[in-house]
Amino acid sequence: MAEEQKSSTPRGNRKERVGQVVSNKMTKTIVVRVERRFSHPQFKKIVTAYKKFYAHDEKAEAKVGDTVRIQETRPLSRLKRWQLVEVVERNAEETAAV
Repeated sequence: MAEEQKSSTPRGNRKERVGQVVSNKMTKTIVVRVERRFSHPQFKKIVTAYKKFYAHDEKAEAKVGDTVRIQETRPLSRLKRWQLVEVVERNAEETAAV
């Protein structure tokens, strides 16, 4: 009988995005603004589009202005479908003020 091979990631490939934290006022939730740059199909101009994602932040470690990496996950609430993976870069203004 053939054995099934287990992949290194048990849940398959999950999407990841990098963006800036816009809000952390909710409990265990952050709002991340992700920037996407693309060429307009007709006018060939570079367009910047933004989208907000609600992400789960269990330890409340991300602050406003931080650059974070989020990963797709199962639905956690009506809007939350992402979770915080890591804080890539801290906000320089926040760390200087503290």
